[in-house]
Amino acid sequence: MPKVKTNRVKYPEGWELIEPTLRELQAKMREAENDPHDGKRKCETLWPIFKIAHQKSRYIFDLYHRRKEISKELYEFCLDQGYADRNLIAKWKKTLSLTLFLTETNPGYERLCCLRCMQPRDHNFATTCVCRVPKQLREEKVIECVHCGCRGCASGD
Repeated sequence: MPKVKTNRVKYPEGWELIEPTLRELQAKMREAENDPHDGKRKCETLWPIFKIAHQKSRYIFDLYHRRKEISKELYEFCLDQGYADRNLIAKWKKTLSLTLFLTETNPGYERLCCLRCMQPRDHNFATTCVCRVPKQLREEKVIECVHCGCRGCASGD
């Protein structure tokens, strides 16, 4: 007789500390996915989803790398289960490690909102998104990214 597989996930130690926040963010994500998009542009309907995904990733990143409140096992579990974006955190982590080991800070991606904003293939003239331009260099003072609705994630802001 074949072995019966169960979908039970074994949660690492410390999960009960971050579970309420992650459940709350997942509920917000479900709400954002089910919101009606009447009167909105096609790209605007995805902005709340990008914002919540960024919040979840930043929450887990801060708990592990800045505050050091969760274990590596729990951090890896969250990344493996899709609670946070591994590639976005890798950009934040790269900047964090540079600022820890160098005397001068090397600005870059510490405030990056999403990965689409830094990919030149998604933009006109093979550049990055307008939200990556520092505020003092912008012609228009109030802008919104077409991809995620960000109003400025440049490190110099």
